Amino acid sequence: MDLRLTEDQQQFRELARDFVDREVVPFRREWDRVEAVDRSLVAKLGSAGVLGLTIGEEYGGSGGDHLSYALVTEELGRADSAVRGIVSVSLGLVGKTIAACGSEEQRRRWLPGITSGASLGCFALTEPDIGSDAANLQTRAVRDGDDYVLTGSKMFITNGVWADLALVFARTGGGGPKGVSAFLVPTGSPGFEAAEIKGKLGLRGQATAQLYLSDVRVPADARLGAEGGGFGIAMGALDRGRMSVAAGCVGIVQGCLDASVTYAQERRQFGRPIASFQLVQEMIAEMAVDADAGRLLVWQVVDLIERGEPFGTAASKAKYFASEAAVRAANNAIQVFGGYGYIDEYPVAKFLRDARVMTLYEGTSQIQKLLIGRAATGISAFL
Repeated sequence: MDLRLTEDQQQFRELARDFVDREVVPFRREWDRVEAVDRSLVAKLGSAGVLGLTIGEEYGGSGGDHLSYALVTEELGRADSAVRGIVSVSLGLVGKTIAACGSEEQRRRWLPGITSGASLGCFALTEPDIGSDAANLQTRAVRDGDDYVLTGSKMFITNGVWADLALVFARTGGGGPKGVSAFLVPTGSPGFEAAEIKGKLGLRGQATAQLYLSDVRVPADARLGAEGGGFGIAMGALDRGRMSVAAGCVGIVQGCLDASVTYAQERRQFGRPIASFQLVQEMIAEMAVDADAGRLLVWQVVDLIERGEPFGTAASKAKYFASEAAVRAANNAIQVFGGYGYIDEYPVAKFLRDARVMTLYEGTSQIQKLLIGRAATGISAFL
């Protein structure tokens, strides 16, 4: 489905497809088994321009529009969602947020490293006791002269043990969303520690961590945006991030479809290819429809962003649909493969394990339904 792709957009997609087929697909099973993506891949992503998409050349970025970014993210999801997450967090949640909300000094300090792959960012919002209720963060930032002192902990932080920079959300004022501020914290700061989380169901190659901040001191100019403006910054970042997650989920669906079609054409039972069986075709048809529908929802978000219009509800719709579709597609793909789908000789078991978390992070499916319902009715179900 190539609805009016420009030459540049097509080139970005082809570059990404060639990159992942060469640098990711041959290694994803081993990375999954050892629970670690090869760290050298980050520099390769930077050299390929993937980590600089939509960021201006004056900050080391590779330019491109948001559709190019969505196309590349889909290809990363098709190959390995652990790799997609590295890019979506460092570039999408951190880099794009600095570009949108940071001072000129902050942009020039941090963006060239992020876009080149010389450094990585992590998005430190979720806490051990705070997931969906982000307005009630417990990590604190106390003003001390010309500095802030941060204390608290963060949980399930992608890139946490690899990152050079953490975008940390902490409470600077009273309760609720107006008391939250955002800070750019170098991970090498005294008192900053990261512990990797192993044993995840999926995204095994991704460096997920718990962060500990014990009297971490940063200068006041490390604050991103105004004091008390952190919650709005976080929600804006998550709106953009939901588009990225949705595009990656479309990649999972497409990966399941491609693998299932190939296998069904080759696998023979009862003297003929299983692709000729009606119920196998039913499962493949469901994947094909979900891939196209999810892709169009993502592209709708892209269109709104490019036109400068509100896109939060559209992003919630895309994220909700595509994440649930990814789980459906992976389940169907395993059914097509039968017993072979249950072992990691083929990619569909990994697709299922990776897809499952997509309905949880950057807003659960239930949270997305509440956001969509609020937009439709004008009545909030949130307390």
